[in-house]
Amino acid sequence: MTDPHIISQNATLIEALGQLNKLSGGLMTLMAVDNEGIMTGTLTDGDVRRALLAGAGLDSRVEAVMHRDFKSMPADDIDVAEIRRLRLAGIKLLPLLGHDGTIERLLDLSHNNTALPVSAVLMAGGRGERLRPMTDTVPKPLLLIDGKAIIDYNVEALAAAGINDITVATRYLANKLEEHFSEPVAGVRVKCIKEDMPLGTIGALSLMPERDSEGTTLVMNSDLLTTISYEEMYLTHTERKADITIAVLPYTVSVPYAILCNDPDSHRVTGIEEKPTYSYYANAGIYLISNRLLNSLATGEHIDATDLVERAIEQGKTVTYYPINGTWIDVGTPTDFKQAEELMRHLRNFSRS
Repeated sequence: MTDPHIISQNATLIEALGQLNKLSGGLMTLMAVDNEGIMTGTLTDGDVRRALLAGAGLDSRVEAVMHRDFKSMPADDIDVAEIRRLRLAGIKLLPLLGHDGTIERLLDLSHNNTALPVSAVLMAGGRGERLRPMTDTVPKPLLLIDGKAIIDYNVEALAAAGINDITVATRYLANKLEEHFSEPVAGVRVKCIKEDMPLGTIGALSLMPERDSEGTTLVMNSDLLTTISYEEMYLTHTERKADITIAVLPYTVSVPYAILCNDPDSHRVTGIEEKPTYSYYANAGIYLISNRLLNSLATGEHIDATDLVERAIEQGKTVTYYPINGTWIDVGTPTDFKQAEELMRHLRNFSRS
């Protein structure tokens, strides 16, 4: 592969310095490979400087001073927990290697915080009736919040989690979404599939090609703004060996009255609870779903995500939940839209200060 971070182990140190200089302002680490392209070590400008101070010449070879004890990971066996550990330990550039030891991909952990081995589908077929007239000519996911389409915030967050297989399910004003994604967003070439008729909140996935049955797909509404940690949600999903994990929001209901506790058979009052508060978890419209379950959908089947969840429970599948610790806004009404605008403007101003 051609990459400015890759250098032959037979290159001289002066050649390495020239290549490192071109990386100035970015991640200044080189991956050394042999004549077969097999990775053999890493080299930084600090390594070169220390080698020169120790008496090495500028015509010395990279292989003489490179680090051979480097961190890497198999490209086809991503360990998300290990990536997190390496990121927290300060690793910025992680090579993902093929079975033969060649570099298939370099994971920039200063840009992508992880590399989740999942595909993602964003549901974007709704009409957005409550936001009319704004949605009369523009699909809701393309409405601008602080100068950026709502859906692009989600694509960028997914890309930052290392997800580069992203599909958008469209219906209403589908051509506008297809035109929008004719160019990559956040470096990802987003695909579109179109429902010819309403298929419910998840039925569009039945139109997609069969997936690897051992894999996982992230399904979410496209009109959300959230700071959910997809990495934490994925780790929760895998640790619990779940078939479906539902992102949820804590939801509290306070009753402003004294509530009677009663025996419905005898009609006797057994107690009084003064102004009780009840806590629940509300569905946030974000799911991690086993591909095996998604492959069971009949082509063109009309089904909502909640129906699939109930079906999985009836079949004895493992369905669990992940509480969102952060921002979540469903941009469904003019009030929500205004709140989202204020939030994103605040976050932008905060990041500049």
